[in-house]
Parts: sequence; structure tokens; C-alpha cells
Amino acid sequence: MGNSIDMKIRNYQIKTGEKTYIMGILNVTPDSFSDGGSYDSVRSAVKATKEMAENGADIIDVGGESTRPGYTPVSVEEEISRVVPVIEAIKKECEIPVSVDTYKYEVAKAALDAGADMINDIWGLKKEPRLAELAAQYDASICIMHNREEIVDDDGDIFLDNLKKELLDSVDIAISAGVKKESILIDPGVGFGKTYEQNLCILKNPESFVKLGFPTLLATSRKSVIGLATGFEVDDRDEATVATSVLAAKAGIDMVRVHDVRKNAHALKMADVLIR
Repeated sequence: MGNSIDMKIRNYQIKTGEKTYIMGILNVTPDSFSDGGSYDSVRSAVKATKEMAENGADIIDVGGESTRPGYTPVSVEEEISRVVPVIEAIKKECEIPVSVDTYKYEVAKAALDAGADMINDIWGLKKEPRLAELAAQYDASICIMHNREEIVDDDGDIFLDNLKKELLDSVDIAISAGVKKESILIDPGVGFGKTYEQNLCILKNPESFVKLGFPTLLATSRKSVIGLATGFEVDDRDEATVATSVLAAKAGIDMVRVHDVRKNAHALKMADVLIR
């Protein structure tokens, strides 16, 4: 089960089909929707990274600007000042690949110069196509997420077909810029430019993205779709997130992006034994 392409994140190999990899979320923002302010210093960020790695994280995703609904954009300079010292410290003290969660060219370049291994772009290269050239230039990986400026009123198979087409359009931007296929991770973008029903549609059909033939990430952690489905508050959604991670593993999803690494890692260890 899983994709035929093994992924390369710089010097790290991601063997698709063997296990469900975990991307741990490290937000270095004061206004992050679920853990803002927790990692407000480089030292605590490194400590959190080490804990996530010990608990089973395979890659750390560092973000300097919250992208939750209604977020406050920050300047390029501010974002760089948040993420670069953290990335430098992690790469110095930890043996783990690092992703930078940004859609800004200058921030991505500064992060790659600091040692980041992957760009995680919530706009799927459509807001800033130069990110693809940057990834190719640095031989970095890129996580391409589906997003829309405005919600489109489509559903069911039509919604899924359009989403997959738009994702593959983003993949084409990357490949045309010289990014290698094995350096591409795709993400259907739960919670971004989609209705509650559309988000549920993704979660009910994760295998349809696996079939596109690229390593695939699912990011549901503590998101509003879980809150709307269960009635749980943001800080009480980790077990429900685990449920989506296990179903993702069953569908052949290669990686999940989560806040609570330990709970997800424990569940996925057993799920992988049964599924993989």
C-alpha cells in the first residue's frame, strides 16, 4: 500500500508504504490558533523539537506566521526573525529534517540558508511560483498544499476531481521549475478554502489523493472540521485527530501533520502493524 515514489527530503529518505510518517508542528508565533506563545524562545523551541523527535516525529514543521482563519499577516522581516534562529538551532542540536511553513519567497530563502530541508507552501505555488525555483536551486523538498482564494460551491466527486486537478496543476509548476518528483509531497489542504462538507469529503476519501502517485500528507490536527464534527474545543481535539490519522494510514497516506506527536505516534505504530 502507498505510493511507488520514495521521497527524498535532502539527505533523508522517506520510504513510502512502510510506515506513516509524522510531521510535528512547531509554531513560533504569538497568535497561533492552538499553541501560540508556547515556544517563544529558541531554547524552548529546541526543547520542544527534541521531545517531538523522542516521541516519534520524523520531521519538524516550523511556522512563523499563523494561517488560521482570520489570522494577522506579519512582515517578511518579522517572520524571518522568528523562524531563522529556531531553524539554525534545531539543525545544530537535532538530527531531524526541518520544514518551513511559509508562502513567502524571502522567508523560504532565509530558512533554506539556515538549513531547512523543505518548504511547506499553503498556496501550492500559486501565490508565489518562485518557491519552486528556490526548491530546485537548493535541492530542497516542497510540500504542495491545495488552497483556494474563495470557496467554490462544488461537492462529492466533482469537488474531489477539481481538487485533484488543481493539486496536479501545482505539481506541474514544481516540475517545470526543476523540482524532482521524489522531492514533492502533496496535501489536499483540509480547512483551507473549503466548506465543512468539503473537508469531510476529503477525510472520507483520502485514498483518492494517494492514487495521484505522489507521497501524500494529511493535516487535520485540531482543525475546525473536527470541532464542528464533535463539538470539542481546540485544546480537546487530539484524540479525534488521532482517529483521522489512523484512517489516513489505512488509506495509504504517507505522512500526517500533528500537534500531539506522542498520541498519534502510539496509535500509528499499531495501525501500521495491522495495515502495512
